[in-house]
Amino acid sequence: MQFLSDNAASVHPRVWDAMRAADAPDSPYDGDALSISLDEKMSSLFGRESKVLWVATGTAANCLALAAMVQPHGGVVCHEEAHIEMDECGAPGFYLHGAKLLLAAGEGAKLTPDAICAVIDPIRDDVHQVQPDAISITQASEYGRTYRPEEIAAIRALADERGLSLHMDGARFGNAAAFLDLPAGEVAGAVDALSFGFVKNGGMSAEAIVFFDTALADVAHYRRKRAGHLQSKGRYLAAQVHAMLDGDLWLENARSANAAAAEIGGACADRLMHPVEANELFVRCTPEEREALRQQGFGFYDWGDDAARFVTSWNTREEDARALAKAIAGL
Repeated sequence: MQFLSDNAASVHPRVWDAMRAADAPDSPYDGDALSISLDEKMSSLFGRESKVLWVATGTAANCLALAAMVQPHGGVVCHEEAHIEMDECGAPGFYLHGAKLLLAAGEGAKLTPDAICAVIDPIRDDVHQVQPDAISITQASEYGRTYRPEEIAAIRALADERGLSLHMDGARFGNAAAFLDLPAGEVAGAVDALSFGFVKNGGMSAEAIVFFDTALADVAHYRRKRAGHLQSKGRYLAAQVHAMLDGDLWLENARSANAAAAEIGGACADRLMHPVEANELFVRCTPEEREALRQQGFGFYDWGDDAARFVTSWNTREEDARALAKAIAGL
């Protein structure tokens, strides 16, 4: 019974079908019909003009988006536990040619305007210090917490006041949208670029960088090629994105994962470290309790010395979620 990660989940059958349907001659790179039509499709979904670049990984999506916003001598304000800080092996520094991550605190791995100001206000406006160029927020956050539209609007207002770009890491954007039950445009807010995640949500090997500041896409096209992410048969990546968007499969899958997480969360009581607002649960339990759960057949990651992380997926079986809920309740 697998709760290690939504990356461990299988690929949705409709994604495989879409890739098979794309298995015919077409223009190479991103000149095929599927790739070209992504701009219109995302613009319709978000209610804003957008330009879309597919890439194979979330790391590339985050870093190429930020590279289009940030100078090599600049900085990106992000949470101290953000994925770009903790889980990307220095990739932001590599793609951004040495630009610095400026780390801020915040409950639930979420940023606030005050937390951002605490980082950038002490920076002198002179050549001796790294100047902030952008802010990066994560929807849903590393602890499965969601930004409400008014929270994003407040950060956007600060970004505008300080002349900063705003990026959203949406590796679990679908789960945030499913929890908030709001249109995609409201869940994203007025960000300049969104790393729209599909791999964790039933995709195979395709993520989308959605540029709402469309001028940034012109720069990112070149950076994607230079970084080795312009795949020669891009139609297979574009096909995956289309499959996830068609009929709102991305949202259907996220709702399924969230429902499984809610089932488990209902049994955790005061063991929960954070409210369940997506498909991740952080649960207090001792090493002995974690071993007892593993002996019952549950796979998950330890989270420090006194907790565990459980992640549900689009295809988490109801009986597995119920079994884990019962096991945690019985600890």
